[in-house]
Amino acid sequence: MGESISFVEHFPVKNVILNHDTYNDLEQELIFLLKEKGINYLQNVTSISAADLQLQFLNHTMYDNENDNSNVIYFGFGKLNTLLMGDVSNKVETDLLEQYQFSHIDILKVGHHGSKTSTSEQLIEAITPQYAFISVGKNNRYGHPSKQVLNHLRQSKVYRTDEHGSVVIRNVYDHYVMKTCIY
Repeated sequence: MGESISFVEHFPVKNVILNHDTYNDLEQELIFLLKEKGINYLQNVTSISAADLQLQFLNHTMYDNENDNSNVIYFGFGKLNTLLMGDVSNKVETDLLEQYQFSHIDILKVGHHGSKTSTSEQLIEAITPQYAFISVGKNNRYGHPSKQVLNHLRQSKVYRTDEHGSVVIRNVYDHYVMKTCIY
């Protein structure tokens, strides 16, 4: 969220999807900018079709913690089942596991930059991700990702933006190719 205003000011944006939370000052500033630029924004979304993807927004409970109100998104990409965890904590993960039956997740975008407050062992045991992606800054002040989370992901192939840069996944015939790119 911290760079959203800069992103909207410097890149062509058609639509923005906001979570279902009440909005803090930064989010209200973003909404003002979106209105000023005539950019559509959506709230309280349950699903969206985009190209061949059907994105399902899973987190609809209001929590006291703003991170726990993050969008959690599930979608299939060809044969790959993908789960994007936003910044939700272990509490939300537990609630989602009770609400949804995840049989297997191929790609997991790890929650909250690999913080010890998310990506519980219970979640990983339930979804058994083949690949885990952690969006994290190099030498960040929080020490993310935590050793505990990395241990939970020991059976997954882990890609970290601080070590691997951007990751591009391409569907090539009947298989997928993952390519990393450090800038």
